Amino acid sequence: MRTFDLSPLYRNTVGFDRLLSLLDTVGGVDAAPTYPPYNIERTGENAYRISVAVAGFTDADLGIEVKESTLTLRGEKAAEEKSPSAHVLHRGIAARSFERRFQLADHVEVKGAVLENGLLHVDLVRNIPEAKKPRLIPIATPGQAQAKVIEGGAPETSQAA
Repeated sequence: MRTFDLSPLYRNTVGFDRLLSLLDTVGGVDAAPTYPPYNIERTGENAYRISVAVAGFTDADLGIEVKESTLTLRGEKAAEEKSPSAHVLHRGIAARSFERRFQLADHVEVKGAVLENGLLHVDLVRNIPEAKKPRLIPIATPGQAQAKVIEGGAPETSQAA
């Protein structure tokens, strides 16, 4: 049961509707799916890898889709024909269909995917545009011909001889 309402925030913000929708769905009653199990790893400064355990699935059974910063992984096992001589005594390997969704942050792109040893590895990379990267701003004073750049410390002062 939720005790907070986010609708007043929708009236006072512009461009944050996706963020507010995410916050709105956090309080939902649905339990998070547990199948198939997965890991999320950081493989570099701007590189990530999602590894999903998909034992028994082939690459033809799996689908990967990226739409509006949502990564969707789907698996649908084709119906197997049962041979008359095979009789399964215990079925412990799950082969049911699944759909797993991951919300990607801004500027995160799917680099590629590989299926090996029953694990689906999806590699992601965060490409920050030049306009969004930190940059130094020159500071000019009216009496100077050149602007000084302050870079994390005290500004350099030139001594006149």
